[in-house]
Amino acid sequence: MYDPKITAAATEDFVREVVLPLDDRHDGDIEAAGGDRLRIELQAAARQRGIFAPHAPVEFGGGGLSMVDRAAVFEEAGYSLFGPLALNIAAPDEGNMHLLDHVGTSAQREEFLAPLVRGEVRSGFAMTEPSPGAGSDPSALTTVASRVADGWLINGRKRFITGADGASFFIVMARTSGTPGEHGHGATMFLVPATTEGLDVGRHMHTQDKSMVGGHCEMTFTNVLVPDSAILGERDLGFRYAQVRLGPARMTHVMRWLGAARRAHETAVVVASERRAFGDRLVDLGMVQQMIADNEIDLAATRALLLKACVVLDDGGRGSEETSVAKIFAAEALCRIADRAQQMCGGLGVSAELPVSRIARELRPFRIYDGPSEVHRYSIANRAVRRITEAK
Repeated sequence: MYDPKITAAATEDFVREVVLPLDDRHDGDIEAAGGDRLRIELQAAARQRGIFAPHAPVEFGGGGLSMVDRAAVFEEAGYSLFGPLALNIAAPDEGNMHLLDHVGTSAQREEFLAPLVRGEVRSGFAMTEPSPGAGSDPSALTTVASRVADGWLINGRKRFITGADGASFFIVMARTSGTPGEHGHGATMFLVPATTEGLDVGRHMHTQDKSMVGGHCEMTFTNVLVPDSAILGERDLGFRYAQVRLGPARMTHVMRWLGAARRAHETAVVVASERRAFGDRLVDLGMVQQMIADNEIDLAATRALLLKACVVLDDGGRGSEETSVAKIFAAEALCRIADRAQQMCGGLGVSAELPVSRIARELRPFRIYDGPSEVHRYSIANRAVRRITEAK
C-alpha cells in the first residue's frame, strides 16, 4: 500500500519552494552547492514534508509507489536538477534500492537496503570498465572474482562509477566463470562495503554533467576479499539479475529528465512571450510557434511511451522492448526540447542567467548513460527481425 501523502502536487510545492533556489544559485553544480552536506539537509527537509523515498519499500520507511504512480512524482522532482537527490530518488541509489528490494536476502536488505532508503548512506553500481572491458557490451566484463577458501577475491578496474566518491557500498559485477565476450552467463553481483581492503576509489572522470553527487570515478579492486554472503542473487546469473535493475532504472531516468526538460521548455515559453522582435512577440512568430508545438509533442510522446513501459513493469513483465523504445525516444526527444528552448531564448539560452543551458548540459549524457541510443536501436532491430521473420 503506497503512502497517499506522496503526490506530484506536494512534490511540486517542495521542489519550487526549497530546492529550485539552491539549484539556480549554484547553476546545477552539486559539489559547488555543498555535495553530501547539502544532500543531508535537503533530504531532512523532504522527510519533514512526508515525501521522502516515494518509491522505496514501506517496511523501511519508503512510500511504496508503483512504477506508474511514481512517474508524475519523479517528474516533479526532476524539475530541479537537485530534486531527485532531495527525495532520495537519484541514480544510482534509486536503482540499487529496487535491485536490493527484489533480489536481496533478508540479511542483505537489513544491512544495505534499510540505511540506503533512510538516506544514511549512498551506494554505487560498479560495472563499466576501461576498454576492452564491459561498457555498451556487458559481456566484455573483465573484472574477475576467484573462488578461495574464505570466499571470493575480486580483481579488476572500473570507471565512470557514478556516486563512487563517498559511497558506503558498491554492487560490483565480476566474472565468476567463462571468458569476456560470452553472452548471458558467467557474471556475479557482489555487495562490497567501501571500507573493504583492496578497494580503491580513484580520480573523478570529469564529465559535462555536474548534478550527480559523488561524481563519476575510476575504481580498482586488488585482491578484494568478500564472503559467500556478499553474493547478490545467484552465482553466474549476474547479467540476468541486472535486468531487474536496468529496465526500471531507465524509466526512472526518463521520469526525472522529463521534469528537467519541461522546465527548460516552460522557461523558454515565458521568455519568448516577453521578448519582441520584428514588431511581434516571439511567441507570435510562426517558427517559434513550431518549436513550442514540437516541444509539446515530444513531452506528450515521452510520457505516453514511459507509462506504457511502466504498466508492463508493474504487471511483472521484463519490458525489454518497451523500456528500450521509451529510453531511446526520451533521451533524444528531451535533448531536442532543451535545444529548441535554448534557441528560443537566444543568448540567454546559452548563459547561466537561465536554467536552460545547464539543463541541456545535464540532458546530453542521457543519450549515452544506461545504454547508448545505438545499442538500444541494435536490440530493437534484432527483436523486430526475429518477431517478423518467425511469424512468416
